[in-house]
Amino acid sequence: MRSHLQTAVTFPEQTFVPDQLVLPPFNPAHLLNMTDSTGIIQHALRITPNRKEGYCTDDNSRALLLTALAWKHGRYPEASRLMSIYLSFIHYMQMDDGYFHNFMRYDKQIIYDGSSEDAYGRTIMALGYLMEYGPSSMIIRTAEDIFLKAVPHMDDMQSLRGIANSLVGLCLFAKLHAADMDQLSRIGQMADKLTYEYERYSEDDWCWFEDVLTYDNAIIPLGLLHAFEITRQENYLHTALEAISFLESKVFHDEVLYPVGNDGWASKGGTTAIFDQQPLDAMAMVLCYQQAYHVTGDNRYLNRLIQSWKWFMGDNALQQPLYDAISGGCADGLQPDRVNENQGAESTIAFWIAYFTVAETLNK
Repeated sequence: MRSHLQTAVTFPEQTFVPDQLVLPPFNPAHLLNMTDSTGIIQHALRITPNRKEGYCTDDNSRALLLTALAWKHGRYPEASRLMSIYLSFIHYMQMDDGYFHNFMRYDKQIIYDGSSEDAYGRTIMALGYLMEYGPSSMIIRTAEDIFLKAVPHMDDMQSLRGIANSLVGLCLFAKLHAADMDQLSRIGQMADKLTYEYERYSEDDWCWFEDVLTYDNAIIPLGLLHAFEITRQENYLHTALEAISFLESKVFHDEVLYPVGNDGWASKGGTTAIFDQQPLDAMAMVLCYQQAYHVTGDNRYLNRLIQSWKWFMGDNALQQPLYDAISGGCADGLQPDRVNENQGAESTIAFWIAYFTVAETLNK
């Protein structure tokens, strides 16, 4: 078995930081551009919203999480206004049984496609952040109502990323409701599902939860790190850190992040695809390293957090930035020979979530 905002950021004296990091100012222009009174539109033609593609719960949930972080960090008025739109979208997309539809056309017709456990998990995670950092008791109570109506669906989840995202949201809820033994028990059950899959697939040279690395990989150990913070079960921490170490062996080259490419992924016993690289993966790495640093205090994870953030700013395979300071948007990814010019919702939200995560971590 294995054993293996221009805002200068200031650092506590006891924190080791490899170099001074200066973050760009927060620029919500593209978020505002992509958002109408219904929600945030999924895709863009360069910087122009592509209304033909409509909306999805995935992106509106991630956008809601972003507004919670933005409000916590800077009390930005734009965050408060957008928060209401995204929360309203999620409420509308919740079914009578508590689950969520995922896709809506631009004419506001819901697409009945069976929905998605990933979308469900991301919504639970976003609601957890909103319950912890929301600007008012009224917003927080609405988020809690939606959350509690959705909670029973966690018990039958199969998607590892859906489980991990849900676990993060559930742990944030548990911080606020420590006496809720049902939710504490559910945290253990869900974390045990992830560790079971880890033991099932792991071998000496493959320390992971499934036999392929695909998208949003760091979200899975992130869920276990949050479960450890609540339960203090060492097995969750050990599994998460071992998995992070393995993931690093696949995605860091000469201290530069190379997220697993979606043109082939990285299968057990096979090669690792280099392109196309997605902002969602870099964001997940930033979130994962923040939590690893939080629960361990190990400066290695702070270093990796900064390296993962720099992927957005040009320290990547092509040495080209994905962030567009003029629009406030982020490119949809790195292709073998260029940056994807489209600045869709997912990529722009991923950038700003990573941004506020870095700002929060380094200003503690």
